[in-house]
Amino acid sequence: MAEPVLDVLDAAARDLYRSILRAGGRIRMAEVAAQDADTVRALLDLGLLKAYVSEGSLSAVNPRAVTARIGADLRAAGTRLLMQAEELPDLLGDLTTAYDTAPRRHERTGATRIVDGIDNIRHRVSQLSEELRHEVLSAQPGGARPADAADDIVDHARRFTELGGAIRTLYETAAQFDGPTVRLAARLTDIGCHVRVAPFSFPKMMVFDRTVAVIPASAGFDSAAFVEDPATVDFLAEVFDRFWQLAEGVNWAALAEGAAEPVIHEQVGRLLAQGLTQRAIATRLGLSERTVAGHIARLRELYDAETLFQLGWQMRGARTGKPGE
Repeated sequence: MAEPVLDVLDAAARDLYRSILRAGGRIRMAEVAAQDADTVRALLDLGLLKAYVSEGSLSAVNPRAVTARIGADLRAAGTRLLMQAEELPDLLGDLTTAYDTAPRRHERTGATRIVDGIDNIRHRVSQLSEELRHEVLSAQPGGARPADAADDIVDHARRFTELGGAIRTLYETAAQFDGPTVRLAARLTDIGCHVRVAPFSFPKMMVFDRTVAVIPASAGFDSAAFVEDPATVDFLAEVFDRFWQLAEGVNWAALAEGAAEPVIHEQVGRLLAQGLTQRAIATRLGLSERTVAGHIARLRELYDAETLFQLGWQMRGARTGKPGE
C-alpha cells in the first residue's frame, strides 16, 4: 500500500472545486477546459473529485470523507513507521557490531597496546620498521646494546635507509667504552644512520614516523607500550629532539678500529676539572662510583695531588698551560 501524501491544493484547484459545487456538484468531463486538466487531476488524486467514466462526468466529494480517509491512512502509516523504528536496531545489529570491531588501519585512534616479552617486542618493532618509512628516533640509555641483536638491528636499519628513511640514535656517554656498542654504532653510521652520545641520563624510547612511540611498560624492560596517541607521540618526539641538540657526535669508525680509543680516566679527569663531583661524574659517564673513585686515585698519583681540590686545580692548569686557570 502506498503511503498517503498530503498535497497542498493551490488556488486554482480550490477555485475549480468551488465552481463545481456552484454548478450543482457535478460537471461533464467534456466541459473541462484544456488548461484545467492538471488541476482536475490534482483534485482526483486527492479524492475531492470522483470520475464516473461511463457517464462521462466528475462529481465533488465531501471534504469530510476525504479528511477521514486520509487521516486513517496517515495514522496507519505512522503506526507502521513506529514499529519499523523499534525494529531497526535489531535488523542492523550484526552490521553495527562489525563496524565497531573493524580495525581502523588509516585512522589515528590514540590506542596504547602493551606487548610482553623481549622477543615479542623486537618482533613488533621490526614490523614497524617495515610498515613506516620516514624516520626512526631511538634513545637507548645504559650504554651497551645486546650483542646478539646487533645483526638484526643493522639489517633492519639498512633496509629502512635504503628506502629513504632516516635513523637517529642516542646513547649515553658510557657507550663509548663498550666494545660491542662501539662496533654496532660504527656499522650503523656506515650505512647512513646518525649516532650521538649524551652526557646525561634520559628515558628509553623509540619513535616511528612521529606516529607511534615505544616506551618501557615495566622496570625490567620486558614489557613495552606501543603508543599511538598523537599528543603523546608529538611530546616524546620533541623531548628526543631536545636531547639530540645537547648530545655530542662521535667518530665511531675510529673507535671501532682502535685509532681513537677513549681513555676513561681522561674523561674522568676532564669532568673533574670542570668541577663535577665523583657522583656526578659516575652519573654522567654511566659508571659506578667505585670505578670513578679508582680512576681518580690513579689521577692523583699521576698529578701527585693530595686532595680532589688540588687535583682539579692542577688538571685545569694542565689543560690551559697555566696552573689554576
